[in-house]
Amino acid sequence: MINYVDLMIASFIALISTFFLTFLVKKIAYKFNIVDFPNQRKIHKKATPRIGGLAIFLGAALGLLYLQPEHVHLLEISLGAIVIVITGILDDRYDIRPIIKLSGQLIAASFLISSGLIIERITLPFIGMVDLGVFSVLITVLWVVGITNAINLIDGLDGLATGVSTIAIFSMLFMAIIDLQVFAAYLAVVIIGANLGFLYHNFYPAKIYMGDTGSNFLGYMIAVISMLGLFKNIALFSFIIPIIVLAVPIFDTLFAIIRRASNKQQIMKPDNKHIHYQLLRVGFTHRQSVLIMYAFSLLFGILAIVFAEASLAISLLVTCIVLFLIHILAEIAGLVAGGKRPLVDGVLKLLRIKKDTAVNGQEK
Repeated sequence: MINYVDLMIASFIALISTFFLTFLVKKIAYKFNIVDFPNQRKIHKKATPRIGGLAIFLGAALGLLYLQPEHVHLLEISLGAIVIVITGILDDRYDIRPIIKLSGQLIAASFLISSGLIIERITLPFIGMVDLGVFSVLITVLWVVGITNAINLIDGLDGLATGVSTIAIFSMLFMAIIDLQVFAAYLAVVIIGANLGFLYHNFYPAKIYMGDTGSNFLGYMIAVISMLGLFKNIALFSFIIPIIVLAVPIFDTLFAIIRRASNKQQIMKPDNKHIHYQLLRVGFTHRQSVLIMYAFSLLFGILAIVFAEASLAISLLVTCIVLFLIHILAEIAGLVAGGKRPLVDGVLKLLRIKKDTAVNGQEK
């Protein structure tokens, strides 16, 4: 059984701990010069501390300490998280090479695999459970590393990765409670609390960034929670549920790979053409761009919940809506018809007309 009072208390402990720990982490960042300096690609104007993820990690740990869960995979998940956080801190301080970052992520994934926490099977309609067999380990590694890097890549605007990951984990928490996945709910609720405690410092204008320490930790934990909960769901097309929940970071990453490959750029080389940057280019403010990304994440989260509990007919309807939203994101990313944005431009035109009408009405 899930004790909802304990969940709320643990989340509050994580929230308040992270809120106050962030002040300490900020001082540590300045002392050891772990700061993010402005450059041509980045949009902030002054040096900002960037190991805020350490406060998220510690706050979540304190929340989990209150719950004191017992689970067969707890030790290995914790060891993997520690490796991920250490790798993130090193990258935030020294800008380590991508191969070293990848090595840290692979070590973290190896802890999960050694404990037996792998994606063993998926559910397909008309077929049922499909055992992945020898591909289980490979798919698990790709999932952990892929989601970890997806959250890292979306961390481009103040509060963006924090908010998007929080919304995604809220959806996972809801489904974990429905399916009585107690340990997944425990992990989800402390991460949510820690994120909310950090968001006060991280929302625009940010006083501190989570850095790779935070984005890698959140990506790793999201991958773990989804493996504990979402991949255990027996609904039709169960393997699609985590993809819908994480559609914003997953497809932003996929679009980045396609864009860089088509432009003959290095896949791992960062740029400023992600979806959130494109929103800035079409005229939205920093805050509006972040809130739009939140809205997309919330829509995908709701659709994932509906999808998980729906009949085949409703699942197909949800799939159509998801594909439509992905098309919108692809337009924003400039990947449709040579960069054309018929739907997005139509919405922007409509908004301008309404705005002009409102202004003219006030003038009269």
